[in-house]
Amino acid sequence: MLLSFYVHIPYCIKRCGYCDFNTYTPSELQDGATLEIVSNDYIDAVLLELKSAPTDPVPTIFFGGGTPSLLPANDLGRVIAAIKERNTVTDDCEITLEANPDSVTAEKLSAYLAAGFNRISFGMQSAQPHVLAVLDRTHNPENVKRSVDMARAAGFGSISVDLIYGTPGESLEDWRATVTEALSLDIDHISAYALIVETGTKLAAQIKRGDLNMPNDDLMADMYLLVDQICNDGGLDWYELSNWAKPGHECRHNIAYWKSANWWGLGPGAHSHIDQKRFWNVKHPTAYKQKLFASESPIADSENLTDEQLRDESIMLAIRMRSGLSLDLLSSTAQERVLQYQSSGHLNHIDGKLQLTAQGRLIADRLVREALG
Repeated sequence: MLLSFYVHIPYCIKRCGYCDFNTYTPSELQDGATLEIVSNDYIDAVLLELKSAPTDPVPTIFFGGGTPSLLPANDLGRVIAAIKERNTVTDDCEITLEANPDSVTAEKLSAYLAAGFNRISFGMQSAQPHVLAVLDRTHNPENVKRSVDMARAAGFGSISVDLIYGTPGESLEDWRATVTEALSLDIDHISAYALIVETGTKLAAQIKRGDLNMPNDDLMADMYLLVDQICNDGGLDWYELSNWAKPGHECRHNIAYWKSANWWGLGPGAHSHIDQKRFWNVKHPTAYKQKLFASESPIADSENLTDEQLRDESIMLAIRMRSGLSLDLLSSTAQERVLQYQSSGHLNHIDGKLQLTAQGRLIADRLVREALG
């Protein structure tokens, strides 16, 4: 068996208006504290949690957040070194760092590479200043190209950018300009996600007050089809609903999630999946550290998945991927329902597998319901 690791870095300089991730600014944790003060013993806690994980070889490690690139390379490198020593890693182990374009320098990028990272994902989100302002993003859009070029010069073999579409006030031409700008960069991978407005965020409050208006469904569909077309024209093929890559540059860590492989999430709020068990840690960094330093488990709760739940999840995840959904996973009645979407141009049936067309990806949730019903 193989075991992937996700390492959560729960710190940001500033909270973005749309974000409801499990992240914290220094002021939210400790008045007047610097990031170095609140995070200085965090890696120690992560290494203590690591001792509880299985010792299977590791094919992928992903540092997410938060903003992992705020922490020094030697701190993150301690985790990589411990995993390599304890578990060993595969020869082609993919080790990814999420980064804010404003938080890296040429020196830091070289240090991250020396620490063991070989893939980096920059949070670009948009190339339009007015869109970034609505999202409450702090980075300068001009720094994205600078950061990508520095990462390539440092020696990163795989570089990705994350984009968000459907921001209030964003037009189709705004989105076209953003995707075109992203494809002009020296990158190998794009993730493009529709904006989801989460309750309790600053953005949700602005929309509720009527200060901002969400785009309609037709515009959202046009935005998705546009990014798919531009990526295909630029040599990046879709391999999952929201992800496009040059051949050989697919994110293998995320594929492990989508194929329900085993992974262990290190850090507060991190989720893990081992065989038929799913569990997750306490959310707050302070509680997480306190438990580990007191030799207690940081796990908040868990659930055991039934065979039926695993089957349903495998259907739900496989239908999102270009590799497709095996028809034999479906009941005969579900097969009949889903295959009707062939004639409407929403899916292809190739060698016993169902693969969504671009139009089919727009109604993926409906097709999942048909497959599971």
